[in-house]
Amino acid sequence: MEIITTIEKIEKGIYAALMVMLVIVLITAMIDLAMLLFGALLTTSPILMESYEMINVLGAFLLVLIGVELLDTIKAYFRENTIHVEIVILLAVIAVARKVILMDPSNMNGFEYGFEMMSIGVIIVGLTAGYYLIKKAGITIGPGGVKKGGE
Repeated sequence: MEIITTIEKIEKGIYAALMVMLVIVLITAMIDLAMLLFGALLTTSPILMESYEMINVLGAFLLVLIGVELLDTIKAYFRENTIHVEIVILLAVIAVARKVILMDPSNMNGFEYGFEMMSIGVIIVGLTAGYYLIKKAGITIGPGGVKKGGE
C-alpha cells in the first residue's frame, strides 16, 4: 500500500503543476485576447469590428473559456478526487462550438463543407445526449469507481 500512497502523491503533484501551468497559459491568453480586442477596435474602423475581426475575438474568447473550464475540472479533481464528467462534456461542447465559429468554408467545396457540418452536428447531438443522461443520472467518477448522485 505504500507504493499506492506514493503514486497518489505524485499524481497530486502533477495536477498541481498542471494547474500552475494552466494559470500561466490563461493569463497569456487573456493578454492576447485583450490585445486582439483593442487592436480590432482601434484599427481600421474604430468601435466597429469587421466580421473576420469579430470571429478572431470570439475564437480567442472561447479558447479562454475552455481553459477556465479545464482549470475548474482540474481543481475539482484536486479537491474532491472525482472527475466531474458533465464539466468535461461541456468543455467538449464549447470546443466544438469554437470549431464551428472559426470554420472557414471558403477553402472547401460544397460536399466537404456539408460533410463537415453534418459530422459536427452528430458530435453535438451525441455530446448533448450524453450530458443530459449524465445530469439525469447524477453520475460522477471517483476513486471508488462510478457513483450516482446520492451514494
